[in-house]
Amino acid sequence: MAATGDVPVRVCNQEIVKFDLEIKATVQDIRDCQGPLSVLTELNARVKEKFQYLRLRIQELEQMAKEQDKESEKQALLLEVENHKKQMLSNQTAWRKANLACKIAIDNSEKDELLQGGDQLRQRKTTKESLAENASTITESLMSISRMMSQQVQQSEETMQTLANSSQTILDANEEFKSMSGTIQLGRKLITKYNRRELTDKLLIFLALALFLATVLYILKKRLFPFL
Repeated sequence: MAATGDVPVRVCNQEIVKFDLEIKATVQDIRDCQGPLSVLTELNARVKEKFQYLRLRIQELEQMAKEQDKESEKQALLLEVENHKKQMLSNQTAWRKANLACKIAIDNSEKDELLQGGDQLRQRKTTKESLAENASTITESLMSISRMMSQQVQQSEETMQTLANSSQTILDANEEFKSMSGTIQLGRKLITKYNRRELTDKLLIFLALALFLATVLYILKKRLFPFL
């Protein structure tokens, strides 16, 4: 492999070895796993992901081998690809066996719990009943809160309606005030005009009275003092 001097090939091989070692380590973790199933599921997901990466790298290495110009280097790389595929199959077999062993261990552990856990089952039953009572209490509390919130919403709606009515009343009063203000202004103008007319009438009456008095005085003067 080193004789080829192909850096991408070397890097690809190193990644294949890395994923192979990570798969072996995780398979061992599965073999030692005693449960619960959630832990086993998580470990299997990690192994599956590593297998996907490993398969891609082996495919890349196989493609690189086919692209080699020298037949000897090509055959050498294809041989390495074949070895990697065999190792991957071996890891898959070990993975299945580890899963089987882990599931058997988990089943046995659950059986032991069932045989020795009579008190625990009763306690769980009591706990479930207690949880059910608590859930019922919580549900009633939530329903009560919901009713209170509904009442608050209704009161808020009524308040908003009252405010809307009050606002409309204020607007109506404002319109009436504007109308009254116009009427008052018109009345003020009429009064001012009337006052002016009254002043004019008084002045005319005064002049007429003065003319009348002057006429009377003139007539009296003519009759009483004709010699003047």
